[in-house]
Amino acid sequence: MYTKDGESYFIVDAHIALWDARPENQRNIHGKQFIDCFYDYHRNLSPQEEVWTYEEYLYQGGQRLMKDIFDDGYVDHAIFQPAHLGEFYKSGFGQTKEAYDLAAANPDKLTYNHNFDPRDGEAGLDRLRADHEKMGFKGVKLYTAEWNGASRGYKLSDPWAYRYFEECRTLGIKNIHVHKGPTIRPLDRDAFDVADIDHAATDFTDLNFVVEHVGLPRLEDFCWIATQEPNVHGGLAVAMPFMHTRPRYFAQIIGELLYWVGEDRLQFSSDYALWTPRWLIERFVDFQIPEDMTEYGPITTDQKKKILGLNAAKMYDIPVPAELQLPRAAEPETGPREPERVDLAGAL
Repeated sequence: MYTKDGESYFIVDAHIALWDARPENQRNIHGKQFIDCFYDYHRNLSPQEEVWTYEEYLYQGGQRLMKDIFDDGYVDHAIFQPAHLGEFYKSGFGQTKEAYDLAAANPDKLTYNHNFDPRDGEAGLDRLRADHEKMGFKGVKLYTAEWNGASRGYKLSDPWAYRYFEECRTLGIKNIHVHKGPTIRPLDRDAFDVADIDHAATDFTDLNFVVEHVGLPRLEDFCWIATQEPNVHGGLAVAMPFMHTRPRYFAQIIGELLYWVGEDRLQFSSDYALWTPRWLIERFVDFQIPEDMTEYGPITTDQKKKILGLNAAKMYDIPVPAELQLPRAAEPETGPREPERVDLAGAL
């Protein structure tokens, strides 16, 4: 929990990872390229006092994660969103077993999401079922630009992706988090295009599609899609650090998101260990859109409370103390006013 000026905020960090990019886990040069690109984002967008050494950036481990996020970072609950990247790392980039075991040991603080790759076909579906039987996850994290053999990406509208979404529906996996943000070397920029979100969200109205990094640098495309599709949400990882380096740019990002998408479908994310949550939370609570940017209204405290934790808590059924909740809003005059009917969803 974070408290400032008499206001208390329930914090959910909706996008964290426990990764291993040490040389002994790098399968090839691309493993080094990937973590080097991550480190450049970290170094260039962080306040100087928050910059880590390159060596400590390669691997953090569970003990440091717990300290950075919960002891020092004000976070009440965090959600693992692991990327596999098996073409680049021997045991994968996001450490599935280590992250799952940490979440299992701390269920009040951590939720574990998993991943899949629809290019793995029937074998991947069998693995998804087996993994879900063991772990019981509510969400998955997808990397549409991930390499798989000769393939350098896929689309959510691909037939095999739809087979996996149908299985997610059967298993009760409702939250589909998709990296649709800046490219990371050596992945291909166009494989992160947001257009396929439109297809999948239309055809699977009973699933939530959380567009991580709000589509940057395709913010306008994301906003138009999310305005049309009420089951599309935005994760603010990567956007948040611009409060430090480009505050007016961040004001434009958050202003556009609040105008088009609204405060009920945006989620705070530190993208740990790209960044740590403490300074991001402090700055966002203090942040205000400059008065001369008159096309945007001010960000209210209630809007910040929703973004910083209440929205993700609602999606993942995370208990929120009564004193940190907000009054339930009335139904909107436009848009969906009742849950989508599952029996009519995805009639393909």
